[in-house]
Amino acid sequence: MTVTALDPRTALVVVDLQKGILGLPTVHPVADVVKNAGALADAFRARGLPVVLVTVDGGAPGRTEQSFGRREMPADWADLAPELNQHPSDKTVLKRTWGAFTGTDLDAYLKGEGVTQVVVVGVATTAGVESTARHAHENGYHVTLAVDAMTDFSPEAHDNSVQRIFPRIGETGTTAEIVALLP
Repeated sequence: MTVTALDPRTALVVVDLQKGILGLPTVHPVADVVKNAGALADAFRARGLPVVLVTVDGGAPGRTEQSFGRREMPADWADLAPELNQHPSDKTVLKRTWGAFTGTDLDAYLKGEGVTQVVVVGVATTAGVESTARHAHENGYHVTLAVDAMTDFSPEAHDNSVQRIFPRIGETGTTAEIVALLP
């Protein structure tokens, strides 16, 4: 873990902590991931920093070898985890690809808020979290990833992202380390 600093205008981006995904089997206990994400959201709100809650209700249209398939989602599929304590001031983003930037107004919103850094958390480490973090990095934001507020469906894939990918696009740390650095 190497998180060193947070910019004065840092936003929290919470990816896919929603009912339809949280019911799937994950590597780390979902309750712990959601609890840590909720603690980060509360800490960001207490400091007047932006909180972005991202949900997914579809997928990119291209063919893949592995897919959950195109099917009708239950009505409550995209309901956010209640532990996130959604506030009216939170920005919500509905995405239809892995990353929260593609086809959404997330970049314009963050720039409009003067954000220069993002902390990214959620499910799955190797899909929504990594794609969002990569795009944030490519868009010029400093990126921090709270590794105890994310999980995946494969331990090997999760570890690859945390150990090999994330250090190349940002800094990693725990929820407690990030909260301690909040301006």
